[in-house]
Amino acid sequence: MFAASRPIYPVAGIRAVEALAIPGATPPLMERAGAAAAQLALRLVQGPARVLVACGPGNNGGDGFVVARHLHCAGLAVSVAFAGDPCRLPDDARAAHAAWIAAGGLTVPDLPAPPDEGWALVVDALFGIGLQRPLEGRYAAWIDTLNAQPCPRLAIDIPSGLDADTGRRLGPCFEASHTITFIALKPGLLTLDGPDHCGEVLLDTIDVDAEALAPAPGREITPALFAAQLNPRRANSHKGSYGDAALVGGAPGMVGAAVLAGRAAIHLGAGRVLLGLLDPAALPVDILRPELMFRAAAELLTDPAMSAIAVGPGLGQSDAAHALVATAIGLDKPLVLDADALNLVAADPALQRALADRSAPTLLTPHPAEAARLLGCSTPDVQRDRIAAAIDIARRLGAWVVLKGCGSVVASPQGAWWINTSGNPAMATAGMGDVLTGLVTALLARGWPAGDTLLAAVHLHGAAADQFCITHALDSGLLADEVAPAARQCFNDWIRASGTGTR
Repeated sequence: MFAASRPIYPVAGIRAVEALAIPGATPPLMERAGAAAAQLALRLVQGPARVLVACGPGNNGGDGFVVARHLHCAGLAVSVAFAGDPCRLPDDARAAHAAWIAAGGLTVPDLPAPPDEGWALVVDALFGIGLQRPLEGRYAAWIDTLNAQPCPRLAIDIPSGLDADTGRRLGPCFEASHTITFIALKPGLLTLDGPDHCGEVLLDTIDVDAEALAPAPGREITPALFAAQLNPRRANSHKGSYGDAALVGGAPGMVGAAVLAGRAAIHLGAGRVLLGLLDPAALPVDILRPELMFRAAAELLTDPAMSAIAVGPGLGQSDAAHALVATAIGLDKPLVLDADALNLVAADPALQRALADRSAPTLLTPHPAEAARLLGCSTPDVQRDRIAAAIDIARRLGAWVVLKGCGSVVASPQGAWWINTSGNPAMATAGMGDVLTGLVTALLARGWPAGDTLLAAVHLHGAAADQFCITHALDSGLLADEVAPAARQCFNDWIRASGTGTR
């Protein structure tokens, strides 16, 4: 079966959970967190070792003192750097510092020089999830020194210098090989700069059931969320049972985008896939995938048999393209808008109003620049808070939205959100978004609900690319058209693994 979808809490949510969990907690949460981090640290070092723990002036530093004490008791040589005043530590952290001293530990006010054999492990316990400003001075220098150590680097809860709510690097930032986080996942671990700084992320709930104490505003995307849709086909079915997927785009010079989307849709099992092209001179057949059917774009949108429509791949921003977007929005069919269809909507308030008034499902797949145009802001503004941006678009336009990028964010029209953790940097290549559009449209055509469709397509898109890159040992050079057959294989693997009924 599939891994459960884990809850995600921003800092305010984690604080609320902690406030409910701390009273009467035995052992205290800080002791639990430090002990869990120490167990991971012991797995990262082998035999007698020298470990450096850098502790900050707050509760993250308290976690570090607990880690140091446990490692010291396990027989490791532990150096603790702490530049603060023990008397000014929060209560729990002050107690952890006192316990470290009582165990025979010492602190030094600056990072010590590495031993001749080098550190076996460095631990970042400087600043936790509450950091809101760039690190400066001493702590910035400490981060640079810690990052230069050629050994495993362990971050406690979140790498210091990373915004826990947004994943934004605030300035100097610890570059962890491993991050152990507590109670629940935080958004910043999973999106924007987070994956580049967190390394392998391990969650330890420290025996706190967060969802029993406060509802989770976000979740991680896994197939468990849409497993009910992963049903084998019924024996008594035919191509009409799996819908007609219509994809509109392909202006002169950009026909390939529509073809990529169409190939993805047919690989994911839509009954028929029809491409409506704007380029009148385009070859009306795909030699490699002759199953695709071609129409003039305007003609295709008059076909009442369409089960789901996508507009955008290779569309351009001509007057004809604008008319197609307007026509598609007016149809009572599930609709996917991507690429230049989004840019045309962003530039036309009338299209925005029409989109928001639709009763049929609408799914939007913007990258950050397209999202910025829809919101009337800059791309950096979008990237500063990707979750807020995705939610804002979804609510304004009454649509399901995926804000693409590292840790793609899916948002519902009601403001719920999810973060996707599949995918890799090899996907940063032309046509990859067109493939996602094809996957989305195929599932809609097959009759999947809009939310399940977008969650599944986004996760499948990344999982297929991950699988292909692992099989072929790729860091770069992944082609968009290679993802569609990989997605077919991955999707069918999910169906076999689901163990659910038949469709």
